[in-house]
Amino acid sequence: MCRFVAYFGKPIMVDELIIKPKNSLMKQSHHALETEMTVNGDGFGIGWYNLSRRREPALFRSIRPAWNDENLSYNASMIRTNCLLAHIRAATQGGVSIHNSHPFQYKEFLMMQNGGIMDFLKIKRRLINRLDEEIFQWINGQTDTQYIFALFLTMLKEEKKGETPLTLDQISSCLSNTFAEIQAMKKEVGLTSASLYNLVLTNGKALIATRYSTQPDNETRSLYIAGNAECYTCKEGFLRFKTSKKEDHAVVISSEALSTKEDFWREVPENHFIMVEEDLSVTIRPLI
Repeated sequence: MCRFVAYFGKPIMVDELIIKPKNSLMKQSHHALETEMTVNGDGFGIGWYNLSRRREPALFRSIRPAWNDENLSYNASMIRTNCLLAHIRAATQGGVSIHNSHPFQYKEFLMMQNGGIMDFLKIKRRLINRLDEEIFQWINGQTDTQYIFALFLTMLKEEKKGETPLTLDQISSCLSNTFAEIQAMKKEVGLTSASLYNLVLTNGKALIATRYSTQPDNETRSLYIAGNAECYTCKEGFLRFKTSKKEDHAVVISSEALSTKEDFWREVPENHFIMVEEDLSVTIRPLI
């Protein structure tokens, strides 16, 4: 059920993250290790930032399997960025189309997900009725992720009443409230099925990720983090980290460890937020 990797920190070439590692996202597209659905061949996408040019991210998405798209392998070694979201898809909600390929972009924001709302169609009308009209018109696909994103954006718009940028705490609160509202909608129609929100959200200046399940004992998805060290290259299939100056630090968040789990990777606790500030300080706290 989909795999992803997110990077935030010192600029790095994209192929160092999604192609070269032993358990790269490219390899996970045809042989994922920590999910029952080992093949993720229903499209892929990468989104990245260059804030010196514009605040909106670049976006490249395809319906082809990542392992079979030479444009991805050809261009990944030419893209350098400090903030990357990359995703491979195993379709559940919505057909195989560009509009359903992650990550999804709205203005300066990118979001991608591994998980979803089981029985989503039973609350879809309720969720639509809650959305801001402009944000609803933005949706052009069928995935539940887009509707989750739209509900979050609606709440963010309601929270942002002035010109002052919202703090990462305020943004994370909107995301938590999004999950809570969806759960309330499910309760209204008597749904008891699980919802899983392993997702990443960024505006290119900070990053939030979640590992969250409404039924963690029954349904869960893996998530790992490597951070507080410089990720400067990939040699012989292993990401190389080393303690360095703070300005050289980086944070990598991935559905699966890209190399051995002992190599600076640690599992994110179930039902927790990861908050990465602009200065690359990392906070991991419970998501209630």
